[in-house]
Amino acid sequence: MTKHFLLSTSLLAALAFQAPSAFAQAAPTLSGQKPIVVAHRGASGYLPEHTIEGYKLAIQQGADFIEPDLVSTKDGVLIVRHEPMLSGTTDVAERPEFANRKTTRKVDGVDTTDWFANDFTVAEIKTLKAKQAFADRDQSHNGKYQIPTFQEVIDLAKAESARTGRTIGIYPETKHPTYHAALGLAFEDKLLDMLKAAGWTDKTAPVFIQSFETANLKYLRPKTQLRLVQLVDGDGVDKDGKVTLAAPFDRPYDFAVLGDKRTFQDMLSTEGLKEIATYADGVGPWKPYLIGAKQTIGADGKPQDLNGDGAIDERDRTLIAPTNVVKDAHAAGLLVHSWTFRSEPKRLASDFKGEASAEYKAFFAIGLDGLFSDFPDQAVKARDGK
Repeated sequence: MTKHFLLSTSLLAALAFQAPSAFAQAAPTLSGQKPIVVAHRGASGYLPEHTIEGYKLAIQQGADFIEPDLVSTKDGVLIVRHEPMLSGTTDVAERPEFANRKTTRKVDGVDTTDWFANDFTVAEIKTLKAKQAFADRDQSHNGKYQIPTFQEVIDLAKAESARTGRTIGIYPETKHPTYHAALGLAFEDKLLDMLKAAGWTDKTAPVFIQSFETANLKYLRPKTQLRLVQLVDGDGVDKDGKVTLAAPFDRPYDFAVLGDKRTFQDMLSTEGLKEIATYADGVGPWKPYLIGAKQTIGADGKPQDLNGDGAIDERDRTLIAPTNVVKDAHAAGLLVHSWTFRSEPKRLASDFKGEASAEYKAFFAIGLDGLFSDFPDQAVKARDGK
């Protein structure tokens, strides 16, 4: 069980609303420099995720890094999608010419029925159009934008860096490495080759490579000086604000394949973080591992509707004390980049009173080195005290 700082909820609330003075003094980050803002799948709160248009908006909004999630086509081209499954973020289900491509495959041990990128050529992928993955977000841009290749995202980052005069980094995630390797589509070496061709080979390059699995990061470590980040997942959050663990979100899938019983929670222990530091430069925990939020349980044993809106969501949770994860990770020499920050009031704990800036400031206050946001403009403003 993770130990906790002795930091009261009232003090945390005060921290949440305290302006960070644009980090005029040394920030509580590992380096002492201000934390980075990563545009999660682009400016995905505003435009369909993983599109050139969404990345351009994120850069315009001040994001330091843009995040391309990588999957492979059947002809071995790296494209940018959150998952190899396509129906959630493209119009493939409405395309009669691809109706017979719908199939069932095992993804991280779970039978999944969908259209898979690895059953399409890149030319076919280019005929699809992106759509907004969240039903409660603006759908007016659906069907307008193509699916980009990874090379197009690299080219965009370099072009925008030249145009704006500031460095725009990329933060690629290798999606489901075990799944891709089983299909003969492992792409770690190809990824490094593409980054090398872009001139990015060492720790000073504006690149982080991330993964929820461990084996591919360990494979990459002796091959590159580029910074690697071990992602840490979870299944859900219980009534007390603690992360719950259930397959396939309980452990890296390569652990499951090998019968390794360690969980993501174990990886955030002092010893687990020390081990991560042997092959990675940073750790990327889901944000409830850092600051959780609990429900108020009534006499009937059910969670109370604190704001009386008839729905039980994040607005009906209250913050608990931060954990020691950031402190312990820093002690192990690891950066901490957390995810995913979403600015809609229903996705914010009650302490933040519907103000996304309050959540960002609370997490920056505990020493976070960076975060992933669907709304990078709001994250940048909170970080810079605007």
